[in-house]
Amino acid sequence: MENNIVEEGKIVLKKKKNKVRPDEIESLKIYGKYLDLLSYTEMILKKFPKCERFALASQIKLVTYEGMEQVIYAFKFYDKTKKLEALNTLDVKLKMLKVLVRVSYKAKYITIQNYRAWSTKLFHVGNLLGGWINSCLKA
Repeated sequence: MENNIVEEGKIVLKKKKNKVRPDEIESLKIYGKYLDLLSYTEMILKKFPKCERFALASQIKLVTYEGMEQVIYAFKFYDKTKKLEALNTLDVKLKMLKVLVRVSYKAKYITIQNYRAWSTKLFHVGNLLGGWINSCLKA
């Protein structure tokens, strides 16, 4: 009852703030940016022609989800060498994703606006990844 507020004879419950603890993956900036990238990727892949949905689109989806897996691995590993291994694997996945996005644009499956937006999201994730790798190397 201590945390409750009493208003005119009624007990009103206080809302608890949803704080993200630093030991949770949601506290990582790169996790949030990568989720944005995932949702954008899913949205764009729906626009791909049917003939490419099981080829290029599925490859893009696979690489994107494998990248998220590496973010989670890197977060979970405490050993610096394993963490760096996961981060370097993520770096390779991002570079591969950039190539696949460029191929999609060249094949005219996406517009220039889609290409720019997608590339910007990849750029932001790449910057965060570079910072994370550098912080692991310095520590």
